Amino acid sequence: MIKIITPNIPMVKLTNGTKTIERSKIQYEANIKHFVMRGFKLVSDKVKEVKAVKKVNDKIIAKAKNVVKLKPKPKGKKK
Repeated sequence: MIKIITPNIPMVKLTNGTKTIERSKIQYEANIKHFVMRGFKLVSDKVKEVKAVKKVNDKIIAKAKNVVKLKPKPKGKKK
């Protein structure tokens, strides 16, 4: 196999939370749907996503205060 070296190709870093990969920008633009389907996003977009998660967690905590606790279901007699 022959490896072709081309200088100055812009690279893009992608991450899916556990794995980080680098691909050329041309390959990323050609296969955006493929990367999204696999769960990969640009590393620069990940920073914006973290801020959105904090807002969602605040809403969940606020809703948790309004939860009514139900009584446990009575168990039948064992024979």
